Amino acid sequence: MAKSKLIAGLLGIFLGGFGVHRFYLGYTNIGITQIVVTVLTCGIGSLWGFVEGILYLIGTNGYTTDATGRPLRD
Repeated sequence: MAKSKLIAGLLGIFLGGFGVHRFYLGYTNIGITQIVVTVLTCGIGSLWGFVEGILYLIGTNGYTTDATGRPLRD
């Protein structure tokens, strides 16, 4: 079943520092990396997830599929 672009984007914006949007899309290793970066930078690394959330909502190249290569639905 296709994942939602809206849900991925909102998870990235609100919980991106914890990599929740990456776990939702199946990118477990990157999700863990985002948690580590956020902890090591005392929260500043959460900007990474925030920006990715916006990119998922916009549908920029590379931010249009899940980990299995299926396109995200609107």
